Amino acid sequence: MTVHSNTFKPAVAFVAFLTVSAVSGIGFADEALKDDIPTRYGLAGVVGKTFDPVTDIWFVQLSGFAMWDYDRIWPHWAPDPLRFKVECTAGATTSPETRAMISLGMMALYYLDFFSTSRLRPYLEGGIGVIYTDFQVAGQGSRFNFNPQIGFGTEFKWDSGAPFFGTIRLSHISNAGLSSENRGVNSLVLMIGRFW
Repeated sequence: MTVHSNTFKPAVAFVAFLTVSAVSGIGFADEALKDDIPTRYGLAGVVGKTFDPVTDIWFVQLSGFAMWDYDRIWPHWAPDPLRFKVECTAGATTSPETRAMISLGMMALYYLDFFSTSRLRPYLEGGIGVIYTDFQVAGQGSRFNFNPQIGFGTEFKWDSGAPFFGTIRLSHISNAGLSSENRGVNSLVLMIGRFW
């Protein structure tokens, strides 16, 4: 089957627009008060495994992100524990063969502060992005897809330095019906990283 990437231009343009809008909103920080929540940056190692429709694809990736107080980016009221994150991830499958993967996404992250301790700060997160995978399963339809994800994680501190974090996510990739074939691929993903 021939894949026509023209059908993905509106989707890519939409995600690019949201990302540019989010990043341009950072300019409002100049007007912020001293007690504003600071922008945070992080880096994580990622390992994942598909579980539907195939179970033999393993992948490893490196992920970098920036995270802001949610209402600094989106100018409306938001709960205090809510954050907005833009994340870029690149890597490759390790089995059954080596194939490239790269994604750009945005996530809302909500800290579960009522469960927090002096060393642990759990959170829920969810979002969507776009992903390119240099592999396809039967019926997938495209190498360019949307990538909704949900996850649960926690920050943890061992000393006075920047905290580490760990996250478990469910990841889905599909083209949202933009191609006549749209078999999704579902994965379980583990991320371990640290804030800068």
